[in-house]
Amino acid sequence: MLILVAATLGVLSAVLLGGSPRRLAALPVRALWLPPAALILQVVIIEVVPDGLPALLSVIHIATYVMAGAFIWLNRAIPGLLWVALGAITNGVTIALNDGTLPARAGALKAAGLPINPEGFTNSGVRAHAVLPWLGDVFAWPVPLPLANVFSVGDVLVVGGLTYGAHVICRSKLGVLLSRSSVEEAPQDAADVAPAPVTA
Repeated sequence: MLILVAATLGVLSAVLLGGSPRRLAALPVRALWLPPAALILQVVIIEVVPDGLPALLSVIHIATYVMAGAFIWLNRAIPGLLWVALGAITNGVTIALNDGTLPARAGALKAAGLPINPEGFTNSGVRAHAVLPWLGDVFAWPVPLPLANVFSVGDVLVVGGLTYGAHVICRSKLGVLLSRSSVEEAPQDAADVAPAPVTA
């Protein structure tokens, strides 16, 4: 939930800095159903059936990242999605190498008020002999802040990529500074398109 809220705020910041939400709404996006489907599956395995078959839950968890990767590939021309892809790959590979769980730093879990050794399946937790532990959930958004949780380098890349893309696409003040090519990269508003000259 923390990453979802952070990404949403990042996108909204583009509008607050003068960007046009119409440009974002007009963006041609392929396979838009993939991200919400992946999110629903993650909620199910983490919140609804965490005590299910561990092997099956791990496979589903990895599959959600494959779905996210497919969405990113199909929409790779959209500004910022390459950073999102890098973040998703970082998380996905680390999860796959750790049997379906993103390794977490015990200190980060403690700071966020989360159990270090929870029962049942967990998408993030302390693992003995973790592979690529520095790419796991090593950062904490601590209590008593709202939505206290842990997050990874990959999560930072995902949120940063979405925020950057929103600013470039919406042509916010920051987006214009970040990318001189935002006019070519982002779709034009109807109001931006000059009428074709009338010829005899």
